[in-house]
Amino acid sequence: MISFTPATPPGSETELLHRAAQLAGKTLAQLAQTIDSDIPSQQRHAKGWIGTAVESYLGASAASKPEPDFPQLGIELKTLPVNRHGRPKESTYVCIVPLTGLTNLTWEHSNVRKKLARVLWVPIEADPGIPLATRRFGNAFLWSPDVAQEMDLRTDWEEIMEMIHMGDLSAINSRFGKVMQIRPKGMNARALTRTETETGESGLTLPRGFYLRASFTHEILERRKA
Repeated sequence: MISFTPATPPGSETELLHRAAQLAGKTLAQLAQTIDSDIPSQQRHAKGWIGTAVESYLGASAASKPEPDFPQLGIELKTLPVNRHGRPKESTYVCIVPLTGLTNLTWEHSNVRKKLARVLWVPIEADPGIPLATRRFGNAFLWSPDVAQEMDLRTDWEEIMEMIHMGDLSAINSRFGKVMQIRPKGMNARALTRTETETGESGLTLPRGFYLRASFTHEILERRKA
């Protein structure tokens, strides 16, 4: 695993935006040189490396904790792979779906809401025809959901969590949710986590993650251009 020495966390939103602005137009090779790292030789390791490298460069400090990447600012960092037309290539991971202890959990206190209250989006070229080292960053920008967007997010979250609470996790697939979906996060039996079945008993299942649909992040990008 490649290790990084993160920069000092930014002291303000303005400082964070200034750092992020320095990435615009730079290639992954230039970022790697800046943080004294090597770009992964295998494509399958690239996505994780890009996210960790940008976190290191910008001074994110939350690591894997259930809080925004810049906890002192309440800002989450999301790299956004886009195709040659500037459209998001895939859904965007938000956080792990809680599968137990759901009785008093509300949208207002959910990790999804905490993570998405304020987001720094960092677009990055992801067209397979562009060599990894020469892929460039776009213009980073800050975003918070407007009233309608938060209502859509809340509705999806509440409907999904209600089904999980009722023991219907197995009935939820990637088609559920207007702007947000859930998908399995682990890929093997060693990643199993506890959940509650329809009878209220404890069982084992693959962990799930909340993901923003690509159509939703595309809407965010388009509004940014307007």
